[in-house]
Amino acid sequence: MRVVVLGAGIAGVSSAWFLAQAGHEVTVIEREPGPGLQTSFANGGQISVCHAEPWANPKAPWKILKWLAEEDAPLLWRPKADINQWRWGLRFLRECTPARARANLKSLVRLGLYSRAQLQSLRASTGLAYDALTRGILHYYTDEREFAAAIPAAAHMRESGLDRQIKTTAECIGIEPALAHARKIIVGGTYTPSDESGDAHKFTQALAERAAALGVRFRYGTQVLHLDGEESCEVNGAALRWQDEDGLWQTGSIKADAYLVCMGSYSPRLLKSVGITLDVYPVKGYSVTIPVRDGDHAPEVSLTDDGHKLVFSRLGDRFRAAGTAELNGYDLSLNPVRCAALLKRTQEIFPQAGDYAQASFWAGLRPATPGNLPYIGRTRYPNLFVNTGHGTLGWTEGAGAGHAVAQMISGQQPELDYPFCRGL
Repeated sequence: MRVVVLGAGIAGVSSAWFLAQAGHEVTVIEREPGPGLQTSFANGGQISVCHAEPWANPKAPWKILKWLAEEDAPLLWRPKADINQWRWGLRFLRECTPARARANLKSLVRLGLYSRAQLQSLRASTGLAYDALTRGILHYYTDEREFAAAIPAAAHMRESGLDRQIKTTAECIGIEPALAHARKIIVGGTYTPSDESGDAHKFTQALAERAAALGVRFRYGTQVLHLDGEESCEVNGAALRWQDEDGLWQTGSIKADAYLVCMGSYSPRLLKSVGITLDVYPVKGYSVTIPVRDGDHAPEVSLTDDGHKLVFSRLGDRFRAAGTAELNGYDLSLNPVRCAALLKRTQEIFPQAGDYAQASFWAGLRPATPGNLPYIGRTRYPNLFVNTGHGTLGWTEGAGAGHAVAQMISGQQPELDYPFCRGL
């Protein structure tokens, strides 16, 4: 079949790779000049099945209320005159019940485990280099109550097949000696030795190159204006716009047998053109990337700072801190208060690790759903599919979601046990 994939982030490029391997003729449309330049560009670097616990849980509403007035809060809601934001918020509250949170966690763990296995298989078969480290993820706590609450959560994950282990403070330092400076504030941790880390941007670029060699056609610098389709009928084209060599805007369309939307936070805007509503809202996250100054004091095990909701990953001769969540529409501006808080916490934990004068900041929009479950599968249009809404777990879920949706487009039953879309 001829398949058009809309979007060249982790989700789009992974999907294109598996579709091409299945024998399809694939074209990828991307508005940026290359792959992985939006949400996939400078994320936290974790392949973290251990982060499958949904944001929407019984404690979340009270934490959000507490953080409303704090400019540097881990999760900051900026109320706007935006019906989509308020609808998303109400559905987020609905997902906060214990029963829904448990069900969502189980689905996310299954997807994460499947995806991590697919990524490992892909890496073994292609030899892709992307600063990958397979030293696990250590989640450390600085609050006794939060650590106590993590113990039953870790047990639920073990029941679902994830090897998340409880660790003492001393064991945490043993796993990652670079935490020695923070020994006095760490009360315990959880460790998932099978989780990984790596540079998502490098991975996406490298896989796009392999996909192109396999015959996938990439059209960069091309905007998707809308889809053409009628209710209960097939989509019959996608309207495009691009600049020619003289800088003049040109318009046209592309037709295929199947269309796959992998446009992250922008997916709802496109799908609205054919009457489909997705509960996906952009959640801005920040990162800072720092050159390593002293390798003995920079972390090599990927870490999660629970109190500040930050992650740390070593990426070759750099290390990155990332996190925070800001619901502020499609705004991509860098908030200096939040950047300063991110850098300050990193320096507190690893004072000798990096050349902090050379730190570079970034912000990206994570496509979040109320219960953290991404949309993967078929819409009510028989030839229109989606792979979007992965929130903070796009790097973790990319390979598995791409493989599963490629199976669905190929007319196969996915191997993965997951609540796939079947007629959005």
